[in-house]
Amino acid sequence: MKRPTIADIARRAGVSKGAVSYALNGQPGVSASTRARIMAIAEEIGWRPNSAARALNGARADTVGLALCRPARFLGVEPFFMELISGIEGELSARSYALMLQVVADHDEEIALWRRWWGEGRVDGAILVDLHLADPRVPVMESLGMPVVVVGHPSQAGSLLPVWSDEEAAVRETVTYLAALGHRRIARVAGLPRLLHTMQRDRAFAAVCAELGLGEAVTVHTDYTGEEGARATRRLLSSPARPTAVVYDNDIMAVAGLSVAQEMQLNVPADLSVVAWDDSPLAQVVRPPLTALTRDIPAYGAHAAGRLLSLIAGDQVTGLETPPARLTPRGSTAPPPR
Repeated sequence: MKRPTIADIARRAGVSKGAVSYALNGQPGVSASTRARIMAIAEEIGWRPNSAARALNGARADTVGLALCRPARFLGVEPFFMELISGIEGELSARSYALMLQVVADHDEEIALWRRWWGEGRVDGAILVDLHLADPRVPVMESLGMPVVVVGHPSQAGSLLPVWSDEEAAVRETVTYLAALGHRRIARVAGLPRLLHTMQRDRAFAAVCAELGLGEAVTVHTDYTGEEGARATRRLLSSPARPTAVVYDNDIMAVAGLSVAQEMQLNVPADLSVVAWDDSPLAQVVRPPLTALTRDIPAYGAHAAGRLLSLIAGDQVTGLETPPARLTPRGSTAPPPR
């Protein structure tokens, strides 16, 4: 089996390849009846224009790029990115756009990827995720002149269009809720420390703990995996000043932390309260079901994709602040032990 070509259409229609090209591209040079016959044959044999060739000729690629600087194995168990991509895909497919996704090892590799994709006309624009403080990708994207939407706070997005949510508001709601239950030793198992949203959560967590007169705001940074989440939980629960509540930066680590607590003969929530950032089916099927920070992640991705398509179309578009994550209490939180 091979891809249908213009030569195949020309042979079946009994015309030259030039005539087929004129007909398929809506150019003069063929009669209306010949054009109709050529279009019918193209449809019958499943011919489609070569997007790479069209891009090299200056036509749009009808493709948006997304690069993820995370281990590929991580994506199979991390609900956040799968839900984000589902939202992006839903918006793109409705407009007959494709998503080109690639996992990269670091920012240098990602920058080289964007230069190649944009230079070869493979993508019409990009969605930038996992924004860092003073992110080196931002000035490169600005210099390329590529339409780009950043999923991240505008403070580090430069002139690129941001879509973001308020991390501080979600942290404040969570800590205030735990403090109202009576908790005074609250710890946080966080994600990668170099990510901008991790830094924002770090600052907010320390600030609200100080405002409420709680103990030291202990934060342990990890790589978001269950293994690291479990290791951090063991350290916290083995310390002399054991926390009575732990907030995790994703659901994978929260579930791992729940398992560690049970392994150490601690009852959740009687001995330890657990909160997961970003709700998911995983957080709801464990026992007890986890109190979680809930937000519409597919809608988050759809907003980013929709604004990018508007940028590509040449429309005037502004950034968007989406609703912050809201706390959904479940069976994993309760007042601390006396």
